[in-house]
Amino acid sequence: MPQRRRPAVPGGRPAHRWRAPLAAAALLLLVVLVLSLGIGAKALSPGQVWHGLFDPAAPDYTVVHRLRLPRTLLGLLVGAALGLAGGLMQALTRNPLADPGLLGINAGASAAVVTATALLGIGSFDGYVWFALAGAAAVAVLVYAVGGGRTATPARLALAGAALNATLYSYVSALMLLNAASLERMRVWTVGSLADARPGTVLKVLPFVLAGLLVALALARPLNALALGEETARAQGARPARVRALTVVAITLLCGAATAACGPIVFVGLMVPHLARAAVGPDLRRLLPCCALLAPALLLGSDVLGRLLGRPGEVQVGVVTAVVGGPFFLLHARRGKTVRG
Repeated sequence: MPQRRRPAVPGGRPAHRWRAPLAAAALLLLVVLVLSLGIGAKALSPGQVWHGLFDPAAPDYTVVHRLRLPRTLLGLLVGAALGLAGGLMQALTRNPLADPGLLGINAGASAAVVTATALLGIGSFDGYVWFALAGAAAVAVLVYAVGGGRTATPARLALAGAALNATLYSYVSALMLLNAASLERMRVWTVGSLADARPGTVLKVLPFVLAGLLVALALARPLNALALGEETARAQGARPARVRALTVVAITLLCGAATAACGPIVFVGLMVPHLARAAVGPDLRRLLPCCALLAPALLLGSDVLGRLLGRPGEVQVGVVTAVVGGPFFLLHARRGKTVRG
């Protein structure tokens, strides 16, 4: 009985060439996790963090468990979600500048959440996560349709996403200005922040991110095949239409949950896949796990930097990632790796 051919991946690397970068990314994430638990209004040493985590009698137990740990865990989940979504979007659109923020997915989730808050009075994650998922899904489908559907090119998708992104954020700004109560409640959320993390929020985000993660990892091999062309993908057993639909589902789950929990955070999904691709190559079976490690390290590192720069207050993480990601985007475009129609 003939065996199914395994999809080739252009630029695939031997095992020893990608295991070391993955291990380094895991170590980097561990270091950033410790920093996130230790740095704040009151600095804690690694020893104090350890005792605060595991010793209920420790003086810092309450600080660690009620403030630092929920914030760190939420950053871990949201970062992984944004990194995976960015990797999936770049693979699906074959667009190196694709990002949940640049293609309007975050804006769709944000517009739905602000609408639910301002017009329906919904103010909890339980209520507006479904609006965020619906908004993200609607914009994903709309960008794909406006960009040309089956004949969509990376350039068309990018232009459609940019137009919808600008339109939706204008709508969000107008709605918040017209509704003072909504403006006050959503002021920090619309910037992108981990400051209001609560243990309950982490538990509610977790199922959506896990579902998106499982779908994303299951799609790694079919998306590798699709990168070689539709005919080649079909010959290797993949169904292009089904793969695209499931990819949109995974992106919607990941972006919708992340945006509902923390607000729109941009450029993480753009930067991380490029860093991961340079480290482990284009094979999505390696690239997506690397994104899931590097993205939370970047997000939590930006959050720690915001705490240090804004003392005694803080600079919101969405501001820090925008400041870091803007030059990265311009540099990448300047080097000629822009979208092509």
